[in-house]
Amino acid sequence: MVAIATDDMTPVINRLRRAQGQIGGVVRLIEECQGCKAVIQQLVAAKKALDRAGFVIVSSGLRGCASSPEGMTDEDAATLEKFFLSMA
Repeated sequence: MVAIATDDMTPVINRLRRAQGQIGGVVRLIEECQGCKAVIQQLVAAKKALDRAGFVIVSSGLRGCASSPEGMTDEDAATLEKFFLSMA
């Protein structure tokens, strides 16, 4: 199993909270019939925040597996690769 180092997660949580606010902003903009440009800008910002959070989590998993005494199993490597490629 790929573990997440909780030490690294404060910036991830902050980024996810920011994305949560941006998604709320998108909903509000659509409900208020705002322009397409404003909606797309908020969607792009939320997507970037989610992508960065995902990459940090995968990176944390890689570091955790690499530093564990038993190392990274083939299953761990395959899982992390699948996650990474699904975000790319």
